[in-house]
Amino acid sequence: MREFFDSGSKEFKINANEYSPLNLAYIGDAVFEIFVRTMVIKNGNMPVNKLHKASKEFVNARAQARMFEKIKDLVNDEELAVLKRGRNAKSFTSAKNASVIDYRYATGLETLFGYLYIKGDIDRLGEIFNMCVEKEN
Repeated sequence: MREFFDSGSKEFKINANEYSPLNLAYIGDAVFEIFVRTMVIKNGNMPVNKLHKASKEFVNARAQARMFEKIKDLVNDEELAVLKRGRNAKSFTSAKNASVIDYRYATGLETLFGYLYIKGDIDRLGEIFNMCVEKEN
């Protein structure tokens, strides 16, 4: 997997700017899910259905829309532009259990996760994920 991010490897080098926001959201959805599942499993060994229920609190359009709002003023200009590109992308699908607005904001968040993943900026992905799931006092 590291070869994917290795700037010296021409075979795996990908420019994140060459992909549409919806392509970035597609991979970003999976990346976000991996982060959530990793966080949930760190809470201890438990039955899979409990792991799934805990993950669902974070992996849904409504929660991701709230996360978008939470981080939009905390990201840099480049990341904000990616969030907005994803939010404004014209998708021909929508979430079954979410409003169109929540779905679009969630797509924006997933786009940012996909963008940072493709860029290979795993450290920044972790920082942003932590901002997203940080409890508000």
